[in-house]
Amino acid sequence: MTFAQDKHESPIIFFALVFAFSIPFWILGAIKPIELLPGLPISALGAFTPAPAALILVHKNDGISSILQLLRRSFDFNRIKNKAWYLAFAFINPIIAVLAYGIMRAVGESIPNPASPTLAIVPMFVVFFIAALGEEIGWTGYITGPLQNRFGTINAGILLGLIWAIWHFIPLIQAHRSIEWIAWWSLGTIALRVIMVWLYVHAGKSVFAAAVFHAMINLSWQLFPVNGSFYDPRMFGLITLCFAVAILLLKGRGVSSKNEKFINET
Repeated sequence: MTFAQDKHESPIIFFALVFAFSIPFWILGAIKPIELLPGLPISALGAFTPAPAALILVHKNDGISSILQLLRRSFDFNRIKNKAWYLAFAFINPIIAVLAYGIMRAVGESIPNPASPTLAIVPMFVVFFIAALGEEIGWTGYITGPLQNRFGTINAGILLGLIWAIWHFIPLIQAHRSIEWIAWWSLGTIALRVIMVWLYVHAGKSVFAAAVFHAMINLSWQLFPVNGSFYDPRMFGLITLCFAVAILLLKGRGVSSKNEKFINET
């Protein structure tokens, strides 16, 4: 099954559906300016729109069986044969957060100590993981393959990261973020998607692992002092960019050529 790789299916249709399905949530955010979590407006519920957009398109092309196949990708952890890859998926974002905290303290910024971890982290991660699946079934399971096929791994990550960032603009504005804040955040977000796509392609093409990575982005943000209120998008963005550049330096290893074909495993 190749999903959106059908020669008659354009990725633009998928992106258009995601943005169209998000409009009601953006309107809800304008009508009900409330937060699900500190810094997270109710319009963030649009996180669940990429999955139905992908499911509609796979059903259109291949029927009900393709829907079940794509949904099963949510727990395709068996694709990653070398489980050491999970260390990268799970810990890159906490490492970025720790580095950001350390640098901010080193340059003299007034930032409180992080709260001690509690069992509340577990349900928070579960919620973030479910929301991440709402996105990654679409972003990773459906559209990453065709983009990587057409543009190569790194370029696909940059393009998808750019669209991913733009898709967040309205919720960020509704969260009262400044233009400068959004610009630095977008830099980090694009870099994060480059890292995620690279890991996905090289580590066995697991949507489950991509969702873990995505969930850890949000968990690391919420655990940053205080409930993410001291999160500095410039610091995070620059550190994440350094990680992405390191990926660029490694691109000669494994699947990275623009001319290589993305193979969807069943």
